[in-house]
This record gives sequence, C-alpha cells and structure tokens, in this order.
Amino acid sequence: MAESMNQEDLKRLQGFIDACRENPGILQLPQLSFFKEYLHSLGANIPSAGSSFKTSPPPFNEPPMQDSTPEPTVQEEDEESDVELNNEGVIEPEIEDPPELADGGKVPTEEDMDAADEKRSEAMMALADNDLQKAVDLFTEAIKFNPESAMLYAKRASVLLKQKRVNAAIRDCNEALKHNPDSAGAYKFRGRAQRLLGNWLEAAKDLRLACKLDFDEQTNEWLKEVQPNATKLEEHNRKYERQRKDKELREKRERLHKAQEEAKKAQAEQEKSGTSFNFSGGMPGGSGPSGMPNIGNLFKDPDILAALQDPEVAAAFQDVSANPSNIFKYQSNPKIASVINKLISKLGGGSEGMPGMGGFPETGGFPGKGGFPGSGGFPGGPPSQSGNDDLD
Repeated sequence: MAESMNQEDLKRLQGFIDACRENPGILQLPQLSFFKEYLHSLGANIPSAGSSFKTSPPPFNEPPMQDSTPEPTVQEEDEESDVELNNEGVIEPEIEDPPELADGGKVPTEEDMDAADEKRSEAMMALADNDLQKAVDLFTEAIKFNPESAMLYAKRASVLLKQKRVNAAIRDCNEALKHNPDSAGAYKFRGRAQRLLGNWLEAAKDLRLACKLDFDEQTNEWLKEVQPNATKLEEHNRKYERQRKDKELREKRERLHKAQEEAKKAQAEQEKSGTSFNFSGGMPGGSGPSGMPNIGNLFKDPDILAALQDPEVAAAFQDVSANPSNIFKYQSNPKIASVINKLISKLGGGSEGMPGMGGFPETGGFPGKGGFPGSGGFPGGPPSQSGNDDLD
C-alpha cells in the first residue's frame, strides 16, 4: 500500500466529500453502492433515499483550476433576499373578473363617437358622486361605442384602481397602449397598479415615461413613492450583472487555458509520430525558412484553438500536416477552408507569398484568400500552377 497519495487525487477526494456534506443523498446513487457498503461496514449512518438534492451533484472527476481571485456568489436574477424593501401599501390582486372589452374590429361611426362621448360624460358624473361601479359600467358602454379610444380605456382603468382592481386596471392600460402607444394616462395608471402589486421596477419605468410624456403632480408624487425601492433593485441587478459577466470571463479564460493545454499535449503526441508542425520553429524537421513567423504563435490564437477542438478540423489539419498536397481535398469544405485560410494569413500569406509556400491558381483558392501564394509549397507539398511536379 502506498504511503502517500497524489495531490490531484486528494483534491478529487476532498471535492467528493464536500459534495456529500452538502447533499447526503448523493450516497444513494447506484454507482456509489460499493462506497455505501464500505461506510456501512464502518458503522456509518447513511441518509435515507428520500434525501433531496439542493443542487445537482457537482462533478468531482476533475480538480478545479486554482484562481487567486475569490469567486463571488452569483445570485439568481429573481433573488431579492439581500434587498430591504418597504412593502407598505402592497395589496393582493383581485379575484373577480375584469369588465368586458369591446369588439376590436368595429370601426365607429360619427353617431357611435357622439354616443361614446355622452356615456363618458355620464360616467364622469357618477365618479363625482363616488358611485364607482356605475362609473365603470358607463365607461364600458362608452367603450362599446368607440373601442378605438385609448382615453376611454385609461379612464376606466383609473376607476378600477379606486376599486383596488389592479389586474383589471393593468389590462385596460395595456389595451389603451395598443391604440395609442404615447398615452401618458395609460402609463400613469399602469404604473400605479404595478406599485400596488409591489412590482417596483415596472412601476418606476411606467411612471417615469408618464412624466416624460405629460408631466403632472400626481404622477410625480407616485414616482417619488416607488423610487427608493426601485433604486435598490436597480443597484442589486447591476451588481448581479457585473458578477455574471465576471463569471463568464473567468469561464472563458479557463476554457482557453484548457484548450492551450490540450494543444500542447496534441503537439507532443504528433511530434513523437513525426507528422506535425514543429510549433517552436517552423515545419517538421527544422526551424523553417528565414523570416517565417513562429508557428507556435498560431496556436495562441483563441479562434484557431477553438476550431481545432472540432474533430473534423483536427483530422484535416493532421492530414495536411502529414502530406501538404492533401490540402486540395478540403478546398470545397468551408469550415476547414476558413481555418486553413486563417493559418495562411497568420503565416504571412498574401500577394507576395510566403517563402516556400506554393499556391492554388489565382482564380481559385479558398474563399476570400486566393489560395496559397508563392511558388514553392509545403515540403514535398501541393502542386504549383505549372503542373504536378511538386507532388511527393
């Protein structure tokens, strides 16, 4: 038995134990039955199969990369546990059905619009008498005569708000905005309804727009009322977004690092077989022609590294590395052609050509690059324009 364990194995073991502490139900996985039996033999108490996972079991087959910067805790977008809000005045939405909508396809005549105006006047009188339900009913009749009036929907929404029928008010405001996207009244009353529901960000957005379209003191007072909670939530969301972007950047760097490590491993394996580019200096067997760029720098390019993760591209690259004349097989494959064109560009391919690089005819080549310029070719490489004398 070995007296010590590999540090990498210890990290994996520690990661697995940490995962078990957080989610004991992991031990009920069928593939860990041998480990559970071992724990039983030591007298350990194993949690029942009913133990639930708080999160998906984390992978422990690969030790995490070390990062000197501690990773911040990224919260879910809807998590507001660390935001202290003043929810005074928030109400539960109504259960009753909203008043009916009119036939949206009706085109009102002049008589219809006159009748709608008459009903609107009666509704305003009922509202003055504080008979809210009668006012709602009269506005409903007016809407039936003139279903294209955004103002009538906004007016009925204002009465519905007085009845605390917030969902019905929001629906009427949405209908008003279909007919007039610049209805300040619709934004005003919808913003107020959102405030009563505790939807602070939506309320602030609507009330700000209402003030911009048609400022009035009441709208401004309502906006001041929601502003403190809305500001807290906006700052919380900005913090979350920064954390999300930082996490994405770290993950991108980790993927790039992993791709570079895999490229180095692939390089070492290919050099053993004698079929690869010599990344440190040039072509196989030497440092390359004078003035040739260091080919190793190509494999620091993230796009090239990412492309070489594709098995089809990697196989084609190895095929061309073994026999450069095989490059012509991939001329009609856009995916592979684009990678090779980028390699040519990085290696100095252009109108003057690269030393030792033969080329496709000027009228052909890979898309957008004009092929391999020059007159030589890969060692033992592809045919030149004059014939097939350069083939192995």
